[in-house]
Amino acid sequence: MEKIYNPKNIEESLYDFWEKNGYFKPNNQKKPAFCIMMPPPNITGSLHMGHAFQQTIMDILVRYHRMQGKNTLWQVGTDHAGIATQLLVERQIFLEEKKTKKDYSRDDFIKKIWIWKKKYNSIVTKQMRRLGVSVDWDREKFTLDDDISVAVREAFILLYKKKLIYKKKRLVHWDSKLETVISDLEVEHRVVKGKKWFIRYPIVQNNIVSNSKIKYLIVSTTRPETLLGDTAIAINPKDNKYKKFIGQFVKCPLINRIIPIISDKYADIEKGTGCVKITPAHDFNDYKVGFNHKLPMINIFSFDGKIRCISEVYSYDGHKSNVYNTDIPLQFQSLDILSGRRKIVEEIEKIGFLEKIEECEIITPYSERSGAIIEPMLTNQWYLKISELSKTALDAVKNEKITFIPKQYKSMYLSWMNNIEDWCISRQLWWGHRIPVWYDNKKNTYVGRNEKEIRQKYSISKDILLIQDDDVLDTWFSSGLWTFSTLGWPEKTSFLKIFHSTDILVSGFDIIFFWIARMIMLTMYFIKDEHGKPEVPFKNVYITGLIRDEEGKKMSKSKGNVLDPLDMIDGISLTELIKKRTSNLLQPNVFNSIVQRTIHQFPQGIESTGTDALRFTFSALASNTRDIQWDMNRLKGYRNFCNKIWNASRFVLMNTKNHFFVKFNITDRMLIVNKWILIELNNTIKLYRASLDTYRFDVASNILYDFIWNIFCDWYLEFVKIIFKNNTSEEVYFTKNVLIYVLESILRLAHPIIPFITETIWQRVKIVKNIQAETIMLQKFPKYNYLLSDKKILLHVYWIKKIIIFLRNIRINMNINATKLIPLFLYKITSEQERIIKENAILLKKISFLNEITILFEAYNQDLCIKEIIDGAEIILPILNLVDKTIELNRLKKEFNKIQMNLIKIKNKLSNKNFISNAPEKIVMQEKIKLLKLNKIYQKISRQIKIFTNLSEKK
Repeated sequence: MEKIYNPKNIEESLYDFWEKNGYFKPNNQKKPAFCIMMPPPNITGSLHMGHAFQQTIMDILVRYHRMQGKNTLWQVGTDHAGIATQLLVERQIFLEEKKTKKDYSRDDFIKKIWIWKKKYNSIVTKQMRRLGVSVDWDREKFTLDDDISVAVREAFILLYKKKLIYKKKRLVHWDSKLETVISDLEVEHRVVKGKKWFIRYPIVQNNIVSNSKIKYLIVSTTRPETLLGDTAIAINPKDNKYKKFIGQFVKCPLINRIIPIISDKYADIEKGTGCVKITPAHDFNDYKVGFNHKLPMINIFSFDGKIRCISEVYSYDGHKSNVYNTDIPLQFQSLDILSGRRKIVEEIEKIGFLEKIEECEIITPYSERSGAIIEPMLTNQWYLKISELSKTALDAVKNEKITFIPKQYKSMYLSWMNNIEDWCISRQLWWGHRIPVWYDNKKNTYVGRNEKEIRQKYSISKDILLIQDDDVLDTWFSSGLWTFSTLGWPEKTSFLKIFHSTDILVSGFDIIFFWIARMIMLTMYFIKDEHGKPEVPFKNVYITGLIRDEEGKKMSKSKGNVLDPLDMIDGISLTELIKKRTSNLLQPNVFNSIVQRTIHQFPQGIESTGTDALRFTFSALASNTRDIQWDMNRLKGYRNFCNKIWNASRFVLMNTKNHFFVKFNITDRMLIVNKWILIELNNTIKLYRASLDTYRFDVASNILYDFIWNIFCDWYLEFVKIIFKNNTSEEVYFTKNVLIYVLESILRLAHPIIPFITETIWQRVKIVKNIQAETIMLQKFPKYNYLLSDKKILLHVYWIKKIIIFLRNIRINMNINATKLIPLFLYKITSEQERIIKENAILLKKISFLNEITILFEAYNQDLCIKEIIDGAEIILPILNLVDKTIELNRLKKEFNKIQMNLIKIKNKLSNKNFISNAPEKIVMQEKIKLLKLNKIYQKISRQIKIFTNLSEKK
């Protein structure tokens, strides 16, 4: 092995070795199956920390189950990400060619996206390989692959035939920049500063303006432009001031439309003026009110976010209507919405109908995709009825056919599913699965796999033109079929039979509704077992937390705090890091702050740590919390941990060169420290496996770290060094056997978390252990041995360790040279302790630099020693000739004064009645515990001062 651990030298070539040899593939159909579906990352760019985190967790699980001999499949793939991808390609075309999508035919534009996809998909898959993901690349899928497209069309057709898919004109969230409907889950609500305009609506009786004292109803609105689409004014029936006007009419300013005054509890007496304008085509709440009162709906906006020249009028149930004039005043036509708002306010003020203006804060909906303000828009869309599907999906989680981990996400899922509405599955895009619906010139609707099939099925001649629906399906529709479409549905393939239902889904809480719930609904509708019962898509759902930066803030481009996983694996200079963080900024004004932040945080750039250190950090941070704070120091610490494993392995291999390994059992002849390390390893296996089996990756990582660093490296290897130099050849031989066995077991234990370093070392260890297999990946995962348990041995070695630690601390505290030989006396020890000391005398002497170990049968003169009672035995260290008494006495007096001052502070605090009555109980208790601890130290130092005072006087 090379002297220095360098991940760059081993990782990429090792991954090629795994992939080319097919180790990632399912390999034994007779064994129990284990399957994970990778949530397909979007092809819109590079993997971020969240991807790397979740893929690490998945790979740990896959490698762990593969090593248990299971027939393991990790299905990989990427998502076409309809809106996001089309937006990026449109932006690229505009920057490079100064053209828009509309300058191309649909087919030509889609060809450009496929070119873009090939480039960026390879970037994503290369990053996955660098992370070490052990997926079956031969089965890689893309959500627009031909076989996936077949599944998507089949799903749509089957749902349509069962009348679960329908088309209807409804109010939707509309992105005027992308000119498509977007899901309400993709709307970001921001609080922004705005204005509230108070507008007068003249009251009309019998088409004549009212002569009563109240001539106007005043309405407050933050969107005055929508008055062009008003169809009513609502008043609460309990409003004593205005309820007398219910049933009358008002004239809508500027357009002189006569609209009714209706009674509805939606109008809040305490809010605004108490009178609410109702615009059913441009507000979701108004839409519900309008539907209940059968009000007309007037659409005044075009799809690109401008005021129309002629409005569209519909009845409450979405049919064309001529109840109102469709003309819009010329001065407002074709204005964008914000310009139209300003113009309408000017005109209202001119005619004296503007009562007042107030500053206010408004919750404004923005598109997460384009950043445009979302407008409620009345459009024809395709919908999937959810009620029938959701009941089955609810029961699956309630009856624990699907388990959420952690459990708190179960209630989140149930709450959302209990209030779910029909799913709008159409999008006005070109990139995606085109809806398999065709129309003839009479607007008859035909649903089928392709035009040829439809013509044959319905006997439609070639003379009749059929036009396919322009819309595509929501991206989440195709990814909702992911667990079974990738395995070969609608064909009943062997893979579908073997691997469905899958075992676990690893995902984030932010897409429980987007994706997880929809997968459960669609899978349980389409996939049935041999008894005709719905199959769940996965048995468990492990929800990860969100990786935030070191200050707990969400990582984002605009904050300049994004970390690229590959930059930590390979390292990056400060210059390159700044360039990466400041390129393509949507808000150029944050450039300087991002530069300063980056310089402060990474003055030398980011040092290369390798993949294993990054993976171990992810695993160690994988707690059950919703937010996970990234910690660069922990990453550096786990890089050191990898170094520790490397150096320890070099020591083992250097000292076992040409050793002939033989299998062994624990016997009475075996040295106690060898028995001890085997028992410790066995206990570690039990705890480690239990943690992985319950998805506590953080606990598993800590268990592994503690055993390797604190037990194996810091203690056992030190014991081994002594044994190699001082024990018999037979004892050395058997110690080498144990050493090789433990190291090889450690490598197999650690492999799922840190695969590269463990494979590299194992390839060398297997030679010594005479293993013929080609890779650690397919070795058996260590099992707990119920017969290998002896608490006495553990207690005996713990006792020896405590003695060693006591002696080391004395040397440090009293400035005794680390290698100076010192005597050790033991008093009041049991016969068992005496046996342990005699059997391990050489070990104890050499490791603690003792010139003698003496067992006493009567009390020793305590004035001349330091004494500690460890497990009932008095451990005595004579110090008469070991230290400079004057120096030690001065040190102890300084320490004594410091302790005394702290004691006075705490006692004063605890005697203060205000503190006791006002401070939280937890803080008071902490102070009391501090007092107890300091008192013990105080007494101990007092005794030591007396000893050294006596020694100095005798001198």
